[in-house]
Amino acid sequence: MRNHSVVSEFILLGLSADPQIQALLFVLFFVIYILTLMGNLLLLLVIRVDSQLHIPMYFFLGQLSFLDLCHSSVTVPKLLENLLSEKKTVSVECCMAQVFFVFATGGTESCLLAVMAYDRYVAITSPLLYGRVMSRQLCMGLVGGSWGLAFLDALINILVALNLDFCEAQNIHHFSCELPSLYPLSCSDVSASFTALLCSSLLHFFGNFFLIFFSYVHILITILSITSTKGRSKAFSTCSSHLTAVVFFYSSGLLRYLMPNSGSIQELIFSLQYSVVTPMLNPLIYSLKNKEVKAAVRRMLRRCF
Repeated sequence: MRNHSVVSEFILLGLSADPQIQALLFVLFFVIYILTLMGNLLLLLVIRVDSQLHIPMYFFLGQLSFLDLCHSSVTVPKLLENLLSEKKTVSVECCMAQVFFVFATGGTESCLLAVMAYDRYVAITSPLLYGRVMSRQLCMGLVGGSWGLAFLDALINILVALNLDFCEAQNIHHFSCELPSLYPLSCSDVSASFTALLCSSLLHFFGNFFLIFFSYVHILITILSITSTKGRSKAFSTCSSHLTAVVFFYSSGLLRYLMPNSGSIQELIFSLQYSVVTPMLNPLIYSLKNKEVKAAVRRMLRRCF
């Protein structure tokens, strides 16, 4: 028998211990969450009701909006609850469930961004074959495969993590439960879980990143071969929103899971960016930079009012 007591709950220390700062943060993140819900739901509605947006590119964009709703809802409600509560505890079971869904939704977004890069690759390098190649069956398969692969990856990681023992330490220097934040609290060997996490990061996230990179290498070569300045500008404009979303996601999510866990302010900033801020920004990125989406929003508003 191990000579330690097993804890039943953790304490999320959050972003600040100052009650006044917590109140300000609650208002800030509440507004961000409402904007996230409204922006993504509006984008889903526009894509659904406007027949001109019933093409693969916007089908994937709708999936991204739904995913951002899920990803944000995994972390932000608990963050808001803890900012108002004096007792900032979470049970081990709920913490592990949050770890699973953060990993699953983040992994799905990584796959979906790679799928969207492939969609842009086909649209720009083979425009005449775009409708035939990106068939409805292929689009459904790519989206289903993204969800399935990410959830399988998350399941493997969480099954390994369930073997961890937690003893005296209860304080998580974070606003949510993420796998790297649990390692310092474990009194058992974390090497198996860390190895599984590292392999997932290398194969899953880096694999998708290289698919995106190679897709854009071919896209860039094709665009540079276009003689018309207007044609080049139009081709670049169709990729700019997606590239912006990729930069926001990979500049924070991947770094958070690869950097050593220390409870530093940089870790919190990276986590806030990919789990709170990016889901709010994605609808703005795709609506402000996309003429077709802006036109669809105007058409819908005219019909309503």
